[in-house]
Order: sequence, then C-alpha cells, then structure tokens
Amino acid sequence: MRTALAIARKELSIYFTTPWAYAVFTAMQALAAFFFMSGLADFQRAQVQARQTSWQQVPAMFRNLTDGVMVPFWNSALMITLFVVPFLSMRLFAEERRNKTFELLMASPIRPVEIVLGKYLGGLGITTATLGLTLLFPLTLAWLGTGESGALEWGTVLLGYAGLLLWGATCMAVGLFISALTQSQMVAALVTFAVLLPWMMLRGLAQSTEEPLRSVLGYLSFSTQLSGMLGGVLDLQTPVFFLSVIVFSLLLCHRAVESRRWA
Repeated sequence: MRTALAIARKELSIYFTTPWAYAVFTAMQALAAFFFMSGLADFQRAQVQARQTSWQQVPAMFRNLTDGVMVPFWNSALMITLFVVPFLSMRLFAEERRNKTFELLMASPIRPVEIVLGKYLGGLGITTATLGLTLLFPLTLAWLGTGESGALEWGTVLLGYAGLLLWGATCMAVGLFISALTQSQMVAALVTFAVLLPWMMLRGLAQSTEEPLRSVLGYLSFSTQLSGMLGGVLDLQTPVFFLSVIVFSLLLCHRAVESRRWA
C-alpha cells in the first residue's frame, strides 16, 4: 500500500505542476457557476411570484434553496463531471505508453495492483479536488440565505455531494481502464465519454422497452441509481452499485496492465 500511495502522490504532483489541472479547474468552475446562477435566478423568480400572487401557486421544488437550487445544480454537475473526468483520466496510462515509460514501469519490482491502485488514487484525488471546489456554492447560499425558504438542509446537501463524488470516482475508474488500453490520450478520453454517456442515459432507453428488460436497464442506469442520493434519500443499493462498478473497472485495468508485463 505504501508503494501505491507513493505513486498517487507522484500523479498528484504531475497534475498540480502542469497547466492542465488548472485549466480543468477553471472550466469546471465556470460551467458550474453558470448552471448555479441559472438555478438561483429561477428560484428568485419563483419567490417574487410567490409574493405577488400566492405561495400555493409556486412549485414545491422552489419553496426552499435545497430543492430549488442545489438539486437542479447537482443534475447539471453530473453532466459536467461526465465531460471533465475523462480528460483527467486520459493521461494516467496513455501518457506512460506514449512516452515509452510504461515498459520501464513494468520492468520495475512494483506489482501491477500497486500501479493500478496508485494511479487510481491519484486520479481520485484530483477528481475530489475538482468537485470540492463547487462546495463554494452551497456555502455561499448558507451565508446569504435567510428565513425558512433560505435555509439549507445540510443533510441533503452532504448526501448529494456524496453521490456526486461516487459518480466522479466511477468515471475515473472507467477512464483509468480505458487509458490502459491505448497510447492516445484523446482516444482514451473520447472512448471513456462514449462508454459513460449511454450508460448514464439507459433510463431513457428503458422507457421504450418491455419488461423485464425495462427494469434491468433502469437498474443499471447511473442516473436511476443517483436520483435518490441527489434528492436526499439514502439507499444502500446505490453505493453498493457504484462500488461494484469501480472494483470491476479496476480489476479489468489490472488485467490489462498485467497482460502488458508478459507481452
């Protein structure tokens, strides 16, 4: 485990000593800020309508900041993460292969499992830092919000961020596996996106199918699994599902890396 942590620290240092991580931070924050401000503007319009007409005419989701601003924001953040994480994961193995350092890594006494875990932990660290920056938005709401409609439900907020982090960790695991299959960083990013997007949209596809396929596709959809946590409801099947996908992806990555040792 000590070797894996050393590899993770090396990967994090590479991220933070190159402009790429800061470009991703900036892009993530800019897009997140756009959707956050858009949701906040919708919430404010609903509050104005409530004062001019009747509170009963305002949709239930706009009666507090958590449901009216944060829940829609998380749905947008899921899609932003879907675009951002493949560009964070693409270099983890593909860059090693392109720079011809992958063979040296395989010739070292480091075990493949330590390499995979180290690179994953490094990628997970940068993903957590990227998503963590968006905590600025609920903290701002908590500072500015007043009255019953302005109070944040921090249990729901923290549960939503846990779901968002599970999603980012899953995207990183899938991206790490695909990065181990190619030496082209751009190919790794595009294939990761091409795998995750349809998987996320399985719930919509399930609506046009018959049972039992509808239930199976609905269960396998990332968006279905995340809907409860993003709405403030904890169902243990959600973390179990995502952890299973993460472990399976890392196992596939381990097999891909191990096969290179003997190639």
